[in-house]
Amino acid sequence: MKCNGQYSIGEVSQICNVSKKALRHYDKMGLINSERSYTNNYRYYSDASLLAVPVIKYYKQMGFKLEEMREFIEGDNVYKALKRSFSSKIDELTKAQEETRRMFVSVRDWYDLINEAEMVIDHNINEVAVKYVEAGDFLFQDQVYDNDIKASIINIQFTNYVELVGNEITGPVMIHFSSAKDRMEQNPQNIRVMQRTLMECKRHEKVCFGGQMMISCYHIGCHSTIGETYEKMCRWARKHNYVVGDDAFERYVTDYWTTTNRALHVTEVLMDVSRG
Repeated sequence: MKCNGQYSIGEVSQICNVSKKALRHYDKMGLINSERSYTNNYRYYSDASLLAVPVIKYYKQMGFKLEEMREFIEGDNVYKALKRSFSSKIDELTKAQEETRRMFVSVRDWYDLINEAEMVIDHNINEVAVKYVEAGDFLFQDQVYDNDIKASIINIQFTNYVELVGNEITGPVMIHFSSAKDRMEQNPQNIRVMQRTLMECKRHEKVCFGGQMMISCYHIGCHSTIGETYEKMCRWARKHNYVVGDDAFERYVTDYWTTTNRALHVTEVLMDVSRG
């Protein structure tokens, strides 16, 4: 930059790569000072005005608003104003970073579920298997199941409870049925709705699930026929000398949250298992 002490707004715009509209706004806010020529009343800028533009850009990069910049640029106690503004901005960005983290985890978990469902459907994966289920903590709420599976998955009562405890959920909805037999026969029963959270739960709000071997099978399609998957799992267990527990867990990989097309619903059925 050649310093000549007097630049038109067009020259400043070109030199500093900033629009004339922005320069006028900076001038209006007192962040950059311009002067008027005595001869033609045109606006012109000094060398010092040009050097203020990179400073403004850098503060904008850090997320400061123009009003915030003016506060510490114009303040009498510069360091005190800077510390106050930067401390406030750190708090603001820390909060935004945490909110972004939670959004990222939610989107990533949903994406993983879609991939899992697509793989299950494309390869028609519906074999029974015994597998180790990793332990994890889940927010839970005990309810009564009245055979309305859609209302139990898209669960208004549980959604309200999540908001009440000040948390957010992620990953698949899971339902712990107290009786696998009643689930097969589509009878009302006590259930426990469970889902992972994005923030730490209090001790009385969470339950640990997993950390053990379980019998597993994917059910593809409408939940009205899920009893057939339970029966298949029980037959397989007897054939391979396993004893299944009385209760059952359903992990809804894709469901009414994802699509109204029930043919594309994928549910993983899980039951406790031991050697007979």
